[in-house]
Amino acid sequence: MSPTVKYTQIFINNEWHNSVSGKTFPTINPANNEKLADIQEADQADVDKAVAAAQKAFELGSEWRTMDASQRGRLLSKLADLIERDRQVLLELEVADVGKPVSEAEFDIDGVIGTLRYYAGWADKVHGKTIPADGQQFAFTRLEPIGVCGQIIPWNYPLVMLSWKWGPALATGNTVVLKPAEQTPLSALYTASLAKEAGFPPGVINVVPGYGHTAGAALARHPNVDKIAFTGRQCCCAGTRTFVHESIYDQFAKKSAELAQKRKVGDPMSADTEQGPIIDETQTKKVMDLIESGKKEGAVLQTGGTRVGTKGWFVAPTVFSNVTDNMQIAREEIFGPVQQLLKYKDMDEVIRRCNDTRYGLGSGILTNNLQKALQFAQGVKAGSVWVNCYDTASVQTPFGGYKMSGHGRELGEDGIHEYTEVKAVTIKMPVKNS
Repeated sequence: MSPTVKYTQIFINNEWHNSVSGKTFPTINPANNEKLADIQEADQADVDKAVAAAQKAFELGSEWRTMDASQRGRLLSKLADLIERDRQVLLELEVADVGKPVSEAEFDIDGVIGTLRYYAGWADKVHGKTIPADGQQFAFTRLEPIGVCGQIIPWNYPLVMLSWKWGPALATGNTVVLKPAEQTPLSALYTASLAKEAGFPPGVINVVPGYGHTAGAALARHPNVDKIAFTGRQCCCAGTRTFVHESIYDQFAKKSAELAQKRKVGDPMSADTEQGPIIDETQTKKVMDLIESGKKEGAVLQTGGTRVGTKGWFVAPTVFSNVTDNMQIAREEIFGPVQQLLKYKDMDEVIRRCNDTRYGLGSGILTNNLQKALQFAQGVKAGSVWVNCYDTASVQTPFGGYKMSGHGRELGEDGIHEYTEVKAVTIKMPVKNS
């Protein structure tokens, strides 16, 4: 059953608007290919209106700029409360629009609420330092908001990515123009309505659904946008490139295939579903093409490698063994249920091979040897290292990557500093008379 879609327009200045062009685009349920709604399609003209509203809200003397920092925190807390109140509505929108299993969506919404409450607590704790500068002078720093922040988020975690962007940006006093992914705009639009209900002043939060090459590009190149925050699709730290020691490799490959075959694929609204659909036809084709490349390049297909069903974009859990570092499936981010098993002999070798990639977002090691764990953590070039766990995130811990996996960090105190400018103030002190 499809959820009721209440909000399909562009959100600017606490009001709902049709697109200037009159264009709309469909958002599709990837589990059954059925249209959920037609969404107003923002482009340059709509982005201009949203940025202008955000600029006005950021002007000196505006309600937002003169608001106590503690009040900003209370607004974020109120937004978290409203999300908690309407979690079932958001849950149904997220499952239908993204296709992720309901258990994962429930976990996501808990994280969203926690993230907004965490940054609500930071709002009145963002401050500078006094500095013992040389000479007869008194120096201190101020941490000030950057201004209008353009924020572009992916289709895989719409609500989570919204909270990671809005939390620190709003806690520090910025205004935002958010472009959700064209595949998954519904939960962001609904949350915009909750932001208005929470009491955020007009223009502080704006949401412009549309395509990347139009709305996203217009936002990224806009001369009056002071900062762009962009997150690409994920799960980009999925542990699909798995190095297994040669002593247990064959046994591990067999067990991996057995577990993959037992994995429940199907209706994301079913409580026992472990894997939902791929987001759309384009991504499904990419996943299937990469699976074919693995076969052609000599990897051994242990299980999977096929589409599942005739409706929706489902791909069977897939495991490849005998994978070598030069194969395309070992070097590309697949964004599908495809695991590559690679064999290694010792720790120095596996660290070197792990680092032989353009990417460096997430990494992990399973071991009871503390020395090996620390050796890996020090040697691997990745923004996150998980020991005896994987993809364990908390709002208090910074998240981000090395190399081509991005710049900057989100979450934790580090996330706050991505949305502030440091201003140094130096005051000449009078010289004492003798």
